[in-house]
Amino acid sequence: MARALLSVSDKSNLIPFATELAALGYELASTGGTAKALQEAGLEVTPVADITQFPEMLGGRVKTLHPHIHGGILAKRTPEQLAELEASNIVPIDLVVVNLYPFREVVSQQVNLDTALENIDIGGPTMLRASAKNFPSVAVVVNPEDYDMVIKKLKAGDLDQDTRKSLALKAFSHTAAYDSAISSYLAEGQLGEEGGLEISKQADLRYGENPHQEASLW
Repeated sequence: MARALLSVSDKSNLIPFATELAALGYELASTGGTAKALQEAGLEVTPVADITQFPEMLGGRVKTLHPHIHGGILAKRTPEQLAELEASNIVPIDLVVVNLYPFREVVSQQVNLDTALENIDIGGPTMLRASAKNFPSVAVVVNPEDYDMVIKKLKAGDLDQDTRKSLALKAFSHTAAYDSAISSYLAEGQLGEEGGLEISKQADLRYGENPHQEASLW
């Protein structure tokens, strides 16, 4: 049975997506509020604590940072690495569905530093980066707008490498923008020695510098 790990702040279209995954034979593993939402919808869920055999701790700060999670995500599907997983009773994770704590939205409300720090996601970016690094073996989904496309491709048995690479790129772009937002907040308007601009796409334009070229406004 394939295993999907779901842990999302943005729960848009989560239930229909998870329902389709379950129908396709995926075991649903999840944490916290995501697990609760899935269970309330009548879906069978394996809590991450059952996988790690370790309870959530530090008020939820530590949940997924465990070899039984990251070993399952990072393992290449080679005989040697699969055998290493089996020796440690680690089940491979085939699909990771994560989006991050709403840091930008929280700090836009002029909150204090303690509140801002509590809204810096640690486990989420770690899972995204791990699964995106291993995209030939693990599909990673960060944007709810991709749920329908992923389900269609899974039903067709055609979640190809180009699609996986595209999803991995979105995951790395998501974590890069997230880190830029945190860096900008902590810098308080000052430029550090390293870092980048946080930008996002606003619209597609009719054409680029020449009519045959594409362009976007960022």
